[in-house]
Amino acid sequence: MLWDVAIVGAGPAGSTAAVAALRARPDARVLLLDRADFPRDKACGDGIAPHVFDVWSAIDEPLDIPDHPEVWSLSLDSGRVRVRREMARPARVVPRTTFDDALVERAVRRGAVLRRHRVRQVDVTADHVVLDEQIAARAVVAADGAHSAVARLAGATGCFAGRSAFALRGYAPTPDSRRGMQIIRFGLERQPSYAWSFDCGDGWSNVGYGEVVRQRPGQAPLTRELMVRGVEMLLPGATDGAVRWLGHHLPLSRARFNHPAGRIVFAGDAAGLVNPLTGEGIYYAVATGALAGRCAVTLAPHLLGRRYESVVRRLLARHLRTTATAARLAGRPRLLDVGLTAASGDQHAFDALVEIGLGAGVVSPRLVSSLARAGSAAVLR
Repeated sequence: MLWDVAIVGAGPAGSTAAVAALRARPDARVLLLDRADFPRDKACGDGIAPHVFDVWSAIDEPLDIPDHPEVWSLSLDSGRVRVRREMARPARVVPRTTFDDALVERAVRRGAVLRRHRVRQVDVTADHVVLDEQIAARAVVAADGAHSAVARLAGATGCFAGRSAFALRGYAPTPDSRRGMQIIRFGLERQPSYAWSFDCGDGWSNVGYGEVVRQRPGQAPLTRELMVRGVEMLLPGATDGAVRWLGHHLPLSRARFNHPAGRIVFAGDAAGLVNPLTGEGIYYAVATGALAGRCAVTLAPHLLGRRYESVVRRLLARHLRTTATAARLAGRPRLLDVGLTAASGDQHAFDALVEIGLGAGVVSPRLVSSLARAGSAAVLR
């Protein structure tokens, strides 16, 4: 059988790609592959921005994730400046075990064929792509995560290489003081880094620590013990009763999105799309997954890679330039404080920074003005 599209990886990017493909072409033959059975766990902060639900509402019925209420409150703390405000739109904190299972179930219900399969060989011919000498498809969507086997086997790994981060996640009982909140505390010694505590709404919080991977002279190497200690140092008590620690790499996006030509398109983490300012990746995953799925079944396969690059740039080009610049600046404590000071004094600045960190936001003239005022005040102090 020749599939119209084979999607490797059934996480948020892959499941979204499957639904988008079937929305664009209900008669399309869509194969969804994953190396694990569902439900399965994934290391993640579990924060689901409202933009994720926007993407799904555009391609299918709205997502309904019960038992995980809306979270409006966000606290950001550098140790010198702290801001806590209500977000313009609420987020959800949904464990990936639950979230990914809901998405893949929706993809199967819409007509995708789900198989457990680990890809070990990729061959591209003039007419199709063959996976492991047994699965042939006109096009392939690679949505298989940070260490994409498809990218490695197809020789595309270098297309997305940039900086990376490493994060460690666990689950701990939610104390009353952190209930109904998403809390981020930026690192005091190792920069750039932060610890987080995100209330899932079910009595547990997703807690963790993440840091850009870069070894400085005299700096201890990043270990699990150091990261757990980082959570506790920045958010005292957050590790009490913590279980299910799990680590993962984050391939941070660059200022410009480049994509290879051909019949294989990459989405989400597999395309190196993780916000370098916040480590957020689920919005990028579903946004590019939706584009990849639609392109894979509506475009001539030999045009697929370049056309997909074009539509991703149309969506994210300005935003990626913004996040690349902001990530460099946020690594400097004084400039981070300027941003938090602006957010503390101006709801619009807070909302604009949240959009940059969680969605596809860009710097506006009003945000520049707020940052300039905060910077001037810092100089006068």
